[in-house]
Amino acid sequence: MFVEITRQFLDHQIMIGYKLFRVRRDGSIGPLFINRKQRIEIGVKLPAEDHITKGYAHRPGWHICSTQSAPHLSKTGRKWFKVEIEDYETLTRPVSQGGTWYLAKFMTVIEECS
Repeated sequence: MFVEITRQFLDHQIMIGYKLFRVRRDGSIGPLFINRKQRIEIGVKLPAEDHITKGYAHRPGWHICSTQSAPHLSKTGRKWFKVEIEDYETLTRPVSQGGTWYLAKFMTVIEECS
């Protein structure tokens, strides 16, 4: 059972979630599809950027899962990471796409999941 942990700070929310990242040969991690060249550093608070990409729905923000589940995505060359997100909205997606997603304005990668 997944328990959502949310903290309220004045006018924004902070929560733990999970994100699947592409792992490069040099061990660095980056986004799967949008802004693929970006290198993500663990422990650094990153603001979301808006990159309109042909062939993808325009949903600006960091795409975060509530659990380590994204059945529609391949796990080859990818790993799950625990992240802290701030100022997010909730999207209900089909179970085949992992169910609940969050679109966050800020994300900090905490650690690789085991």
